[in-house]
Amino acid sequence: MMLTISTTHRPATDLGFLLHKNPGRLHEKTLTFGRALMAFSEAGEERCTFALCVEVDPVALVRGKGRGSDGLLDQYVNDRPYAASSLLSVAMSQCVRTAMGGRSKERQALADTPIPLEATVSAIAARGREGVVGRLFEPLGYAVEETPIPLDETMADLGEGRFIRLRLSAVTRLADLLSHLYVLIPVLDGSKHYYLDQQEVEKLLANGEGWLEDHPERDFIVRRYLRRRQRLVREALARLATEEASEEELAPEKRDSAEEALEKPIRLHDLRLETVTAALAESGAKRVVDLGCGEGKLLRHLLGNRQFTEILGMDTCIRSLERAADRLRLDTLSERQRSRISLAHGALTYRDRRLEGFDAAALVEVIEHLDEERLPAMERVVFRHAKPETVVVTTPNREYNVLFEDMPQDRLRHPDHRFEWTRNEFQAWAERVAAEHGYGVRTAPVGEVDADHGAPSQMAIFERGVA
Repeated sequence: MMLTISTTHRPATDLGFLLHKNPGRLHEKTLTFGRALMAFSEAGEERCTFALCVEVDPVALVRGKGRGSDGLLDQYVNDRPYAASSLLSVAMSQCVRTAMGGRSKERQALADTPIPLEATVSAIAARGREGVVGRLFEPLGYAVEETPIPLDETMADLGEGRFIRLRLSAVTRLADLLSHLYVLIPVLDGSKHYYLDQQEVEKLLANGEGWLEDHPERDFIVRRYLRRRQRLVREALARLATEEASEEELAPEKRDSAEEALEKPIRLHDLRLETVTAALAESGAKRVVDLGCGEGKLLRHLLGNRQFTEILGMDTCIRSLERAADRLRLDTLSERQRSRISLAHGALTYRDRRLEGFDAAALVEVIEHLDEERLPAMERVVFRHAKPETVVVTTPNREYNVLFEDMPQDRLRHPDHRFEWTRNEFQAWAERVAAEHGYGVRTAPVGEVDADHGAPSQMAIFERGVA
């Protein structure tokens, strides 16, 4: 199977800098299923063409997998050696990984710039709905040319097969072209040569970032890429759905300003973070995950305590995670400090194996942002599947709202809050969750306690296996 990429950007030989390949050399890489050969078929000032040829060893591809239901014929005699498939995507990730990431040591400005590019895939199956190739690539700005490949060029009566020669052209970044091909080639082929697990969701979201969430064929792409593995498909679609950002998500600093201004006179925000950090430290936890980490304010407190050796922040909003990385100055931390903390994009209502194995989890002013009918899903994710030894949850106390100056009656503190609980409602929820999942729980006020209305915020500390 072969992929070629050409450009007419001048000087066209800059394509070698973008791909980190010398146009004057033949490049070779050994793969687990064969080998990849890379060369430039033309390298001039006006046009340059790079070719990636993947030679598949059918024996290496199936070695150790045992005999299939259709015998050796099904394993060794197939279209894998010549038809573009997930094998080509794997080869791309190993051979042009840096270019896929949009990095170029010598020509970074060019890597960030859309240039005229043309990609040709020698043969690919176009399985699925009529016009599927156009539906996949045209919304991304490509001019698409499909050339059917006959079953036998010497026997026209046999007609055309299910394979086409695909040519794409657009003015785009090389990294975008490679990411589009990486995801959509397996989608067109409709099969994968390896076992699908959680990592495939992460690969899909990483390579689909910035374009997949808004693609009109998003659901079709996700289902085909993940081979209709329903658990993985549901998770991927849920996490992509969170990227359909509302105006509030696009400007989280504006979204949260009203609530912060409301609570600032009583210093509630800082007090809440200090209280949660102290509760996590008292639990003895070393590995902590902040669920719904937002812009990383709790993460900064945790990073300042050497007791916490591994810290993960997870949020549904990419913009918030980017701001968290900036606020925490992750790119300037020492290697030792940087190894302690990481950020992840994810949803609280779908099981995520990245959350398993932590000593403690914190949900600081998070649950009230979920629709109440979605709370059971969050409870399963946190308490049944992730099941840390300690879970700390805080949420506003609705009874206290009457004490905030200029706050309209029956108004919630935040425009995105789905509910705010009284002390009794929060206590009842916490006790139910603890009983259902094998935890003990105790609740405590956060902030100065009013004799009639309680504290402005409330906290529940769940401990696994404690009566």
